[in-house]
Amino acid sequence: MLKLKTFIKDSIEEMRDRVTWPTYKELQSNSVLVLVGCLVFAVIIGLIDLSFKNVMDLFYGSF
Repeated sequence: MLKLKTFIKDSIEEMRDRVTWPTYKELQSNSVLVLVGCLVFAVIIGLIDLSFKNVMDLFYGSF
């Protein structure tokens, strides 16, 4: 139990004193970057999925 208490105390101290937190502006710009990246990736995956669907429809339609 003492080890757990020491761990929690050290974790709080580390989070408070040693971790560098981003500013609100940095956080906003990074969030926008992540959202744009996710949208681009979703569009690419959607196009790949649509092309596979069309190829499979064409393939199964030939029989």
